[in-house]
Amino acid sequence: MSAIDRADELPVSAPQERGDAARNRLLLLEAARTLIAERGADCVSMDDIAAAAGVGKGTVFRRFGSRAGLMMVLLDEDERAIQQAFLFGPPPLGPDAAPLERLLAFGRERLRFVQDHRELLLDAHRDPDSRYSAPFAVMRTHVRVLLAAASSTGDLDAQADALLALVDADYVVRQIIERGRTLDSLGDAWDSVARKLCGH
Repeated sequence: MSAIDRADELPVSAPQERGDAARNRLLLLEAARTLIAERGADCVSMDDIAAAAGVGKGTVFRRFGSRAGLMMVLLDEDERAIQQAFLFGPPPLGPDAAPLERLLAFGRERLRFVQDHRELLLDAHRDPDSRYSAPFAVMRTHVRVLLAAASSTGDLDAQADALLALVDADYVVRQIIERGRTLDSLGDAWDSVARKLCGH
């Protein structure tokens, strides 16, 4: 079995809660998503979310630990979907494509994800512990495995980190807003670096 197929060794997000706890959690998340959609993440406080959900502010902090923790939970469901796509889905993201093809597809898919979730990602990444959470570990492992399978040589950890810097939310948003870059041009940059690392 190849390293690419050993998906069971990758870290994954924790399973969802059950029963009353899950219902209360969903109520808080729905309130947060509604408020963020209406106002933007920067204009939503934990007090706002607690009031909209009809619970005390302390309940929100007990469930999520911090504002950044709440932002990461909001991202979790969509992160799981992209994980399923690149670990088990059809090509070019999934296992039936060649490693380099998967690596190129992953970069562009992640750029789209960052664009669609930029406010939540930027807010969550204010906390360094949230920036390098379980979804990041899954991505980093995936990129490293693909680099190895595509015959990249040298320090694979450094190469994976360099590639993932190109899809970091802060970097992507700055490139789009301040430099006028597009997702296509950022995807081209990912492709160029990935190909060079793999000797193409």
